[in-house]
Amino acid sequence: MVSPDSPTALAPRSGLLRSELDDLGVTLGPDGGTLRVWAENATEVELVLFDDTDLDWITDTIPLSAVDGGVWSITTAHLHAGRRYAIRVDGPSGAGNMFNPGTLLVEPYSKGLVSGGFEDWRSVVIDGGFDWGGVSKPAVPMDRTVIYEGHLKGMSKRHPLVPPALHGTYAGLAHPAMIDHFLTLGVTSIELLPIQAFATEPRLLQHGLTNYWGYNSLNFFTPHGAYATKANRREGPEAILREFKGMVKLLHEAGLEVILDVVYNHTCEEGIGGPRTSLRGIDNRSFYRQHEDGVYIDVTGCGNSLDTATDAASRLVLDSLRYWANEVQVDGFRFDLAVTLGRDAAHTFTPDHPLLRAIIDDPALAGVKKIAEPWDVGMGGWQTGNFGDGWHEWNDRYRDRVRNFWLSDVDYARRASTAPVGIGGFATRLSGSSNTFSAERGPLASVNFVTAHDGFTLRDLVSYDVKHNVGNGEQNRDGADTNRSFNHGAEGPTSDEGILATRRKAMRNMLGTLLLSAGVPMLTAGDEFARTQRGNNNAYCHDSPLTWMSWEHAPWQDDLFAHVRRLLELRRQNPALRPIRFAKLNEHTPSASVMQWYDQNGKTMAIDQWTDPSNRTLQYVAASTPEQEAFNRILLMVHGNEHPVDVTLPEIEGVSTFLSLWSSADETPSDTHVEYHPGQVVSLTGTSMRLFRTG
Repeated sequence: MVSPDSPTALAPRSGLLRSELDDLGVTLGPDGGTLRVWAENATEVELVLFDDTDLDWITDTIPLSAVDGGVWSITTAHLHAGRRYAIRVDGPSGAGNMFNPGTLLVEPYSKGLVSGGFEDWRSVVIDGGFDWGGVSKPAVPMDRTVIYEGHLKGMSKRHPLVPPALHGTYAGLAHPAMIDHFLTLGVTSIELLPIQAFATEPRLLQHGLTNYWGYNSLNFFTPHGAYATKANRREGPEAILREFKGMVKLLHEAGLEVILDVVYNHTCEEGIGGPRTSLRGIDNRSFYRQHEDGVYIDVTGCGNSLDTATDAASRLVLDSLRYWANEVQVDGFRFDLAVTLGRDAAHTFTPDHPLLRAIIDDPALAGVKKIAEPWDVGMGGWQTGNFGDGWHEWNDRYRDRVRNFWLSDVDYARRASTAPVGIGGFATRLSGSSNTFSAERGPLASVNFVTAHDGFTLRDLVSYDVKHNVGNGEQNRDGADTNRSFNHGAEGPTSDEGILATRRKAMRNMLGTLLLSAGVPMLTAGDEFARTQRGNNNAYCHDSPLTWMSWEHAPWQDDLFAHVRRLLELRRQNPALRPIRFAKLNEHTPSASVMQWYDQNGKTMAIDQWTDPSNRTLQYVAASTPEQEAFNRILLMVHGNEHPVDVTLPEIEGVSTFLSLWSSADETPSDTHVEYHPGQVVSLTGTSMRLFRTG
């Protein structure tokens, strides 16, 4: 573990690392606690202390003294573990400033919070002691990483083997029943939707709804209190933090990583006129992007955007990451709307932004997985493939191409007798998206996904042509209109067995593509047994059975789970499916996969076949160039139209047999592995896949 201020920490590259910004927040010592607050434009900063039980009873106020670099400081015996406190900040009026000496503000580096009511919070001094018992991070290599993205509460809320007292809690996620599910499935890394303290927007409260997903940050250092057990919530913030750390420890003991979805791009203070809970009252001009007249520059669509062109805002993010990665021992971060973090003083994205480079270069974050959502809603906001070395990115191009190939192209072909495009673009995504990510970054830069928390679930993708979001209170205006989905002949639930069978196969095809592609796969929680949200593609505001995972499954759902389990087992067993580097023509590249492409007749694909809409069949051969594992070669057949086809296995030097491992045409994964030979014909049903290992 490397302390942010240790001699081995990152050498200064920019102002965000200057020493004046060290040790912000409360640091406990022999003389009590020292509070340091950055508020460069303030004229007065005051510490406000509260009674331990009555959060409206102010017991003392103490002014802070201005020190170097815009920092205000106080050391006092009144700051001790468990102490409730807030700050008040005064400053000049005028465009861009929002000072109010009467407003009680959350101290940005708070490790604990308690609520005194809506928009009424108190910071709490935290000791943070915890016995890790020698448990260390699993450090799963990226080529073996399989991400499972889910909601902390929703995953365990309805699990019948999790005790009711633990339903929907940190402790519930680490219950043996949940760990058994993760391990049986075969995922390696649990990516949690936001667990940093967040608040619900007043607009949602007026509609009787809540911000369930949590993309509305209140504080970057405190775990969300509502996800702790009632017993620990009663005990207070120290116990909540212990429960969170206990969850991490138990998951690590099982070999599972914890990745946090972090929302640093904006806060719950919304636009001007929204709540003033922390940064807006401390130094609005410095923390939020705005024009000279004080109007916010909103590149997030959430009302405000954190201004990481200022050193203090960037340092706040970096220090938060260091805290979670070291003190709380999490294994990685997925950065929501990461482009916002990389915008400079002119609000233009640059991959060499000081904050983005600091996140990659900081020794305190070495070995931590860094995953960017490579877009926001501002000008130049779509940046997939443009982040620097060390970053992994959600690949929306992969998502769209896979959905098109298996869903909207098939829908189009039913109406026009042929698909709109050939198989070339799909093959590029299957083999690692080399047209999006540089050779230096390789296929592991791509985090592949077909679904995520945002949008249709896998089951809804194959069951609905349009969104059904009326329950969100916005007259079905919210949520994406372009989903590349296909209901296969009926909108929503149906009793037509033919449609249901086709939907099941479509799900198997997309899961097979996801888990057999080069890159890092991300599976959305519940897709392994076809969870539905009844066509709602923006269920962020529903904390209900609509969004909680159901653990009661029909036999066909258990069959789908068995397919996902088999696919992940095959991914582990076959290194050719998970290359670290892109292969180079006529060169030996260690830990790459040398790829060959054949048509349905077993012949090398011709150039015109890649773009021919009538050609939707290929054979993909990948041969590993291993450094640590034995040589391995696979052949994957892909057939993308609804008519059956006969495929001739290719003649490949050194290959005498093809062992069948998996087929998407099977309702239940087959335990019979049939051996074929070069030149032999294999019959494929319409829209299906089949995997072989060569011998």
